[in-house]
Amino acid sequence: MSYKEWCEIHFKKHSAIMKKLSHLSDDEVIEYFDYEHMRVAEPDFCLLYADGKKCHEMENLNCYLCACPHFRFDDDGIKKVGEKTLFSFCSIDAKKGKVFESESAMHQDCTHCFIPHKKEFIKKLFHRDLQSIIESKS
Repeated sequence: MSYKEWCEIHFKKHSAIMKKLSHLSDDEVIEYFDYEHMRVAEPDFCLLYADGKKCHEMENLNCYLCACPHFRFDDDGIKKVGEKTLFSFCSIDAKKGKVFESESAMHQDCTHCFIPHKKEFIKKLFHRDLQSIIESKS
């Protein structure tokens, strides 16, 4: 599955949940997307929920911005860096982000970056249409 295909599926899942939550305040919606709640209430939202795993090992993980607005990815490659193809990067060059390199490719490793999963950050960018948040930062 390409990253673009994943995003399309993810935006549809997110949108379906948001329709169910239309009666809630913005703060209540953000609370709803708390990892501990989501893995029970929306078990199909993330493949990791079934195994009780987190994408980022942190307390108070919030899943609202699972698709980080600062993550840039192109399935065809963004540019050549020497002999390698850069496929993804962080647009804000987050301090905890790293680059994973194989023989021919370079990818952003967001494993230790918690920025999009903190409630304070989500509140700053909050919009009920996730796709509009992601596209506004692209």
